[in-house]
Amino acid sequence: MSTILCRFQIPGESQARMGLVREGKTVIDLTDSGVVCLSDLLENNSALTAALEWSQLETRKEWPLAEVTLLTPVERQEVWAAGVTYLRSKKARMEESDFSATAYDRVYEAPRPELFFKSMPEKVVGPHGMVGIRRDATWNIPEPELALVINSRGELKGFTIGNDMSSRDIEGENVLYLPQAKIYDRGCAVGPWIVMGATEEEARSWDIGVTITREKIELFSGSTKIAQMKRTFDELIGYVMRSQTFPHGVVLFTGTGVVPQDSFTLQAGDRVRIFISGIGELENQVTVV
Repeated sequence: MSTILCRFQIPGESQARMGLVREGKTVIDLTDSGVVCLSDLLENNSALTAALEWSQLETRKEWPLAEVTLLTPVERQEVWAAGVTYLRSKKARMEESDFSATAYDRVYEAPRPELFFKSMPEKVVGPHGMVGIRRDATWNIPEPELALVINSRGELKGFTIGNDMSSRDIEGENVLYLPQAKIYDRGCAVGPWIVMGATEEEARSWDIGVTITREKIELFSGSTKIAQMKRTFDELIGYVMRSQTFPHGVVLFTGTGVVPQDSFTLQAGDRVRIFISGIGELENQVTVV
């Protein structure tokens, strides 16, 4: 049975709390159990066990999910990303520019995956927050991705949803511009919570997709299977942990297999809804940064 962890705020407070989502309807407040941060639960198995046992007590506090504000389940973790892990992503990157085509074709087949830094935790957007598109870009898209939640020891602790916002015209102009196309204010969203307890086999059976609406009109909708991802989770984790130290763990995006048509670009006010069948939905509105 999966355990669903979330970070949230209650009405009238700015304090971030840790909670357990129960049946998609309520949040059990873990504050009184002594849990003050997400890292405690990711790093210490006994702390997680104690919190789960405490959540069964009749004295626990429980909030209707509709009455709390969900925060991104990224606390002090860096966010990194893997690219070109789906065949569709490879084709999309090769279509961006003849200049970059050879590089993306080679990395899809290479033993070493493409990995890049995506965001510091304070720049990550949570559920229903405003994700950004660069004001100096003309071709902006969301990229729906399964995100791996990894602790400081390189152990896979759970899964969440990631939106790897991308400026395709900047990346396509020159492959060396990738950091500018990927790393900027409000350049990614993560949420709504972390699902723990699922295996890689289970996760690969999930559907992932995205729907984009503008003034309530659907402009794009597409989906695929996580099973279409070429690289294994252990492979990606092994490479991101090489010669790296993540004291609070890392959230790793695993690449996208759903890309809007080349004629599409996001605009301010658009709504992006990403779903993964085994996790839930992450919805955000677009703004210009």
